[in-house]
Amino acid sequence: MADALLIFKPDSAYRLAARAGIWGWLASERDWKVESLDWFQPPADLIESHYDFLQGRPFFPWLVDFMTALPVVVGRVTASADALKQMRHDLGETQIARSRPGSLRERYGIFGGLNCLHLSDAAETGASEVKRWSEYVQLDQIKVDLDEKTQKQDHTYHLRSLATQVAGGIHVELASQLIRELVAEECELDGEKLDALWRITLGALS
Repeated sequence: MADALLIFKPDSAYRLAARAGIWGWLASERDWKVESLDWFQPPADLIESHYDFLQGRPFFPWLVDFMTALPVVVGRVTASADALKQMRHDLGETQIARSRPGSLRERYGIFGGLNCLHLSDAAETGASEVKRWSEYVQLDQIKVDLDEKTQKQDHTYHLRSLATQVAGGIHVELASQLIRELVAEECELDGEKLDALWRITLGALS
């Protein structure tokens, strides 16, 4: 069995229907085991190190902002190499437009890098990521209890349509405001935290 790092990114950590759906899959522990789970707000240096292979790309500043603006749910799972491969298959491709139909990212992802969950892609990567993140956050205990069901609405497909419009420069102001309203309906944030989630969501579309 090998370690793998998982992160509920802001677009799934706070959109409660997306979080419940993804957590229901993880909590099934079909061929893996969730070993730790906690809320944690990553510092910029950790995110820059985690995504060092993307440094220099035009979207890198947004990515750092996206992953540091709010606390996220971070955890560790143990799985065999085959089980981790199956988990990655269930999760789906990184880019939402290319995600396999029926995958979690196809079901809950909004646009581009708004793809819900990070999961280590191999045992070697997992070992490295867990080692790096464990210097910042405890990865040996489950400290949060996530719900597998919620009464909050799931606006994924409407959000995806609006995000495509914003990214395409179509009715940007109206579509952006509708994104804020729908995200607010999906989560329990308000004030500055809701503004932050809206800002980093729109940042992925520019």
